[in-house]
Amino acid sequence: MKNSVYRFTTIELRRLQLVLLDMLVELDRICKKNNIRYCIIAGTLLGAVRHKGFIPWDDDLDVAMTRGEYERFREVCQTELNDAKFFFQDNTTDPYYLWGYGRLRCKDSEFVRIGQDHLQMKTGIFLDIFPIDEVPDFPPFRGLFTACCFFIRKVLYAQVGAVFDKSVVRRTVYNLLKRIPIAWTFKQLDKLHNYGHNYGTKYGRILTFPTPKGRPFGYIRKWYIDVADIEFEGHMFPGVRDYDDYLSYKFGDYMTLPPEDKRHGHPVSKFRLPENSNSKSV
Repeated sequence: MKNSVYRFTTIELRRLQLVLLDMLVELDRICKKNNIRYCIIAGTLLGAVRHKGFIPWDDDLDVAMTRGEYERFREVCQTELNDAKFFFQDNTTDPYYLWGYGRLRCKDSEFVRIGQDHLQMKTGIFLDIFPIDEVPDFPPFRGLFTACCFFIRKVLYAQVGAVFDKSVVRRTVYNLLKRIPIAWTFKQLDKLHNYGHNYGTKYGRILTFPTPKGRPFGYIRKWYIDVADIEFEGHMFPGVRDYDDYLSYKFGDYMTLPPEDKRHGHPVSKFRLPENSNSKSV
């Protein structure tokens, strides 16, 4: 059974964006206090460059950290994070969480992507925190590494794909994949993390997230290391210093707005802003 898409009003979308901005400010505070290097990436960086803030129709935020910085951030969140408002989520803090990267969740809120209503993991407005892992330089190892990433990503996604994928064949495959224990899958993912740690390779990637079309090995790793402040919604946050190369690599002609029918965020089935945003439950 498929849920209908919730349509944000203009006011709701802006309030959502301001909640996300509050979460980014909190992440920035923690990172600066603990000398943890991170940068805004993807659509968030594109919004900073093209709009000096959110892409007008965007409903999420993306930041990235190298693996070592990510592990430090995860650790300091146990004592530094404002846990009255936020929750750091990954498979170690939420046993039902299925993705191979972390999120900050806003408590007292709801935000559920279409196709994920049946999952048991904690919900809420979220900011994605992507660890960047090293990809082997040696081509045969790099190909095997990429194949392993693909397999693990599909196993983790299987609980969604088995219900939501439009293809009967793919749903059948996902139903088989979801029988693989999640705990075992995360152990294999940890092995991939450890494999490429601190070798100083050329490429880096989010192991359980798709790479851009035609870029199977990920991104130039130095982009996530050489950062510079950039304005976003009146604040200064670290972003990829060579943003033109990065955004061109990821989006192509990134300064050209997409057609109007492509100007939308992610499909959501359930949404509720925190009470202090003066929004009604939906």
